[in-house]
Amino acid sequence: MSSIRDATARDVPALADLWDQAWQSSHAGLVPADLLPHRNRESFRRRLERMVGRIRLAEAPDGAPLGFCVIDSAGQGEIDQLFVTAAAQGTGVAQALLADGEARLAAAGCSRPRLLCTQGNRRAERFYARNGWTSLGPRQVPVTTDDGDMPLTCLIFEKDLEALPAA
Repeated sequence: MSSIRDATARDVPALADLWDQAWQSSHAGLVPADLLPHRNRESFRRRLERMVGRIRLAEAPDGAPLGFCVIDSAGQGEIDQLFVTAAAQGTGVAQALLADGEARLAAAGCSRPRLLCTQGNRRAERFYARNGWTSLGPRQVPVTTDDGDMPLTCLIFEKDLEALPAA
């Protein structure tokens, strides 16, 4: 059984490792080669440091991180990042983190948040569809790197949260 809690600055190094491993295994073959040097443990660590306060962490009883979800409640709202360890895939951890993120967005008044899914990431596409997210199709979006924005084709998903039960 896992628990979900707010992540702190102390969690950032372990989450950077998790993000790097999960991103490399799920995205490396789907993104342009020139993006790869910008997606590594150090870049993820810097990004996570700026996200503390918006990160929720799922952890095993021994405290080991199993996954995390980052939301952005500005504007329409967004599930900004959602990653789990390979061992946690298929265990319900991602679903619990997604539901937690949805509830936080709904509580912030975001009724139709979006999320981006790298085109071709079929496992993630199926996961979001199973959890009530609707694909609005592919769009080229800018992804931020230390050298500026780069274009990446992503599927845009959206979900109506007004039907969610009140927390």
